[in-house]
Amino acid sequence: MLYRLRLLLAATLFAAAPAVAQVPFGTASTVQEGLEIGTSTSEIAITSDFRGADLTVFGALTNADELFLAIGQYDVIVTLEGPRDYATVRKKDRVLGIWMNTESMTFEQVPESYSLASTREIDAIDEEPSLNSIGVGINHLALTPTGYLGNAVNLSEFREAYRRLKLADGLYQRDTSGVRFVSSSLFRASLRLPANIPDGVHTVHAYLFKGGELIYERELPLRVVKTGLEQAITDAAHNQPILYGMFCVLMAVVTGWGASLIFRKD
Repeated sequence: MLYRLRLLLAATLFAAAPAVAQVPFGTASTVQEGLEIGTSTSEIAITSDFRGADLTVFGALTNADELFLAIGQYDVIVTLEGPRDYATVRKKDRVLGIWMNTESMTFEQVPESYSLASTREIDAIDEEPSLNSIGVGINHLALTPTGYLGNAVNLSEFREAYRRLKLADGLYQRDTSGVRFVSSSLFRASLRLPANIPDGVHTVHAYLFKGGELIYERELPLRVVKTGLEQAITDAAHNQPILYGMFCVLMAVVTGWGASLIFRKD
């Protein structure tokens, strides 16, 4: 009888106790980290005295794991990609004592300009196959030739030549310490725009890595426009090429005639 009373009392207390949510052990959180970005300007104006510019990208991590923040397991890569177009690389060889273009290769839809900033060396952030698949980094951009039928060595040489020429012109740039965290979840990236940056719609990409794995990315458009005389000349060359050509010839004739008068010796 006493045993029955104890059992009944235990059952009554259990039924009266408040319900507690049960979470299975080892179940991962469904909250996904995110990324918000903004730029210091949405438009870059190219004037006659344009010597390049700096673009600042501000960002914030959302729903970040405090433990991963504390041990520095989050990395950010920010890129600025210019308009895409076909690019032809030519190889010169000496033929009968004269340097001539002997081979060429055209890559399809590659960025005309490319600037990168990251928290550290990107090859230390993620593995090469993953970087190749997402096309992040100068050495990992997809350089796909059009109608290519040659060998792999030849293709590698042309790809290296293309990257080398872009780096020499300043159109491709990288700064592996250009992204800095100003607080535990806020960061700032600095990108350099060269003086010869092409006009058009550029794209700012931000990639968030966690423990060496890409988990989120965002993008924003950035317009680069010519203003003033530069824009008028560009519009004339594209919209009225015949009149533009005639005007250039006339200017050359007038300039040459004027110079002959000034420097004429009597």
